[in-house]
Amino acid sequence: MDIRTPGGRTITVSKPEKVLIRPGVSKADLARYAEAAAPAMLPFLRERPLNLERYPDGIGRRAIFTQRVPSHFPDWIGRAEVETNEKGAATHVLARDAATLVYLANQGCVTLHGWASRADRLERPDRLLIDLDPSGDDPAGVRRAAWLLGDLLRELGLRPLLMATGSRGYHLVVPLRRSHTYREVWDFGRAVRDLAVARDPRHLTAEFRIKNRDGKLYVDSGRNRYAHTAVVPYSVRARERAPVASPLAWEELDSRMRANRFTIRSVRSRFADADPWAGARPATLGAARRALAKLREE
Repeated sequence: MDIRTPGGRTITVSKPEKVLIRPGVSKADLARYAEAAAPAMLPFLRERPLNLERYPDGIGRRAIFTQRVPSHFPDWIGRAEVETNEKGAATHVLARDAATLVYLANQGCVTLHGWASRADRLERPDRLLIDLDPSGDDPAGVRRAAWLLGDLLRELGLRPLLMATGSRGYHLVVPLRRSHTYREVWDFGRAVRDLAVARDPRHLTAEFRIKNRDGKLYVDSGRNRYAHTAVVPYSVRARERAPVASPLAWEELDSRMRANRFTIRSVRSRFADADPWAGARPATLGAARRALAKLREE
């Protein structure tokens, strides 16, 4: 099966009938979704190094997490050379066009995980991210936590964005000017996390170990470190029914919302709607840090 992408490049999808996600989501479905999602998805991927979560034999089999660009990838695929903390330099994929997204789907790539910084300034993140990770299936509890964290960030003078992850939780994202180091953003995120947990210790925890969480929701600020990644907007998740990570407007976070509500089929109707994150302006953390220090003293 051939897909001719808007840039004029034709991608041949091998074994298009192979089911990658049950029930009935084939490689052809994944590739067609990648083509359809590209206009909405690519702005969030701009020059951002990617880690690839691949399931060439379907999500019931072992996942292959690919950081380094495989040698067989064609030359036209974008690349970024990065320094990692563990294994020296590595070359990551950059998704610059629809053809790249379709090609990755043909490689069995179900989920894309993006850095918090872009290739031209890897040491300077352009977002703060708080990940809300419930211990079990608790839609009401994780919605409550999202509102609490959202209100706290607004109390600090920031304007958080919201994303349903396609799994059980939500991401709160604050776009940043690239004037802070990873350490500064990580320190700030950790302080926000700690204050949120202090305000609701009955339901929230900062405990990394699952066995020690006592059923509480984990407020994860650790994705704000160098080389750490998070699922990108409109990426498919490796779960039954192929749920999709989707940006939300805050008013959508009502009693009907679940973090895995949108699927590879139903999310397409959102592509024609106004982007719920449109108009977001990158912030700096100076005033927010001062406000946070005052709240911690109270």
